[in-house]
Amino acid sequence: MSVATAVRGRLQWPVVVPVLGVLVLAVAWFRHDHWAVLVAVAVALSGGIVAAVHHAEVVAHKVGEPFGSLILAVAVTVIEVGLIVMLMTSGGQGASTYARDTVFAAVMITLNGIVGISLFVGARKHKLVSFNASGTGSAVASVITLAGVTMVLPSFTTSADGREYSPSQLAFAAVASLALYAAFVFTQTIRHRDFFLPVASDERGRVTGLLDLDGDDHADPPEAREAWVSLGLLVAALVSVVGLAKLLAPTIEQTVQDLGLPYAVVGVVVALFVLAPESIAAVRNAARDRVQFSLNLAYGSAMASIGLTIPTVAVAMIWLTGPLELGLEPLHLVLLAITVVVTAFTVVQGRAYALQGVVHLVLFAAFLFLSVQP
Repeated sequence: MSVATAVRGRLQWPVVVPVLGVLVLAVAWFRHDHWAVLVAVAVALSGGIVAAVHHAEVVAHKVGEPFGSLILAVAVTVIEVGLIVMLMTSGGQGASTYARDTVFAAVMITLNGIVGISLFVGARKHKLVSFNASGTGSAVASVITLAGVTMVLPSFTTSADGREYSPSQLAFAAVASLALYAAFVFTQTIRHRDFFLPVASDERGRVTGLLDLDGDDHADPPEAREAWVSLGLLVAALVSVVGLAKLLAPTIEQTVQDLGLPYAVVGVVVALFVLAPESIAAVRNAARDRVQFSLNLAYGSAMASIGLTIPTVAVAMIWLTGPLELGLEPLHLVLLAITVVVTAFTVVQGRAYALQGVVHLVLFAAFLFLSVQP
């Protein structure tokens, strides 16, 4: 079976889902207060997210690694940014913290949830998993710096009230975030691409070289066939996801309020919703002993979530009214600090076993529990 035939077979349901999502968006745009319409919107939104990530993955497979992980991370971040902006424009008591809550939730989900489950699944199946500590370490350092500049420093600055940046400080954070993200992408895809490719290891998990994926001693060459179809459907899926999210935003807020949960839970729900398909992709790669792909997805998503979301929200504040609170609460500062220390110990050796996955999963569970019961 040819590659083109296989891809066409896989595209049967993803072709239908984005089209249906656009149709549901068009029908429900002017009236969506009935419960049946809201259910249809929620189903279409879920399908749109899965389809968008699927098409991003199809395109990613054509261009090879680490470009594939980068495309998938950016696609997921576009969805996340759309959801954040739609929630902020809908107003509400928690509008000023939606960006912070969602971005921090994405960071905790990726650094602890996705990394934890990937290491656990990979190590349980293969005893030890190995990865390139140089590339992964630079990704972790970039994530820590981005998180520090955008979510830690605002809790200690004095130019603005509360945990906010002044306009000039917000502009600096936005430019710095975008510059650091661009520098990392250049490093990952051009200057030191080999540092982000899967590695081969011996029986003790020690790295012995790059993993030969196709038997020809080279990374898979980029291909453009079938990618244009998926690219077009990816755009359609993203449009439907952002539009449907705007329709569903008031319902999400109202549900959280009715349950008596903190407003930060809205950000957690959004991040969990968006990152679920990517989590599945990371686990699949870990099960195939390609945990480097899983880590590329996790840390790349965390980096894109901060490096692209904060600049976008900063620009959006030009026409949005009200404050923008980016600084983390003391509880979240402690969780982030523990995560940074644990992540450093995980990455430094370039190999991991199941216990390290469990440690990250415990931190992720603590984050979820304390979000509901702070």
